[in-house]
Amino acid sequence: MNIWEYLRNQEWALYKRLRRLRLRTKDFTIIASNCTGTIMYHDLGLPYRTPTVNLTIPMPDLVKMAGNLRWYMDQELVERAPLEGESCPTALLGDIRVNFVHYSSFAEAAEKWNARKKRICWDRLILVGAERDDCGYEVLQAFDSLPWPNKVVLTHVDYPEFPSAFHIPGFEDQPELGMVLAYKPQPLKRRYMDGFDYVTFLNQSVRTDPEGGRADEAGAL
Repeated sequence: MNIWEYLRNQEWALYKRLRRLRLRTKDFTIIASNCTGTIMYHDLGLPYRTPTVNLTIPMPDLVKMAGNLRWYMDQELVERAPLEGESCPTALLGDIRVNFVHYSSFAEAAEKWNARKKRICWDRLILVGAERDDCGYEVLQAFDSLPWPNKVVLTHVDYPEFPSAFHIPGFEDQPELGMVLAYKPQPLKRRYMDGFDYVTFLNQSVRTDPEGGRADEAGAL
């Protein structure tokens, strides 16, 4: 490793440490459509208080699941045969498709899912989506209409009509959001998703009513 790469990695480590120091809210559950939620927990050094770790859920299914989350969390995962082109373990949660992209077997994935769903923080739920995996305009509309006070969907272009949408620059010439966990071609080590200040987003999250989805005043702890 040359001196430039060493300094670059040191700055990156400092950047992440400073981000952890800014975090004020630590008891929350991120329900995410892909690994963006996983990376938030990982970078902040927090335990996974969510079953949606190292997996993908199609955006239409995420919207459906978020509309009746307690019911879906009471359902058992059922293994299903992968579709053509799929190589990871896959399952159905009721009528929701879950792709366990970073697991070697369904048994391992189900064990992790069941253990982590017991840690859900029902009074501070956060929904994180991404404009990919069958996420058309109507799905963005449905996502934005969900009665979740704490939600964001990362998009490849700006959608000013949707308060929950956050544009990640760099994918405007693509039909959907690209790999936001990839590093940008620039001197400082930053991923595309680092353009979203998720620490401020998490700090501003509000407590949610476990039954009705209502919220207290913004920032209440």
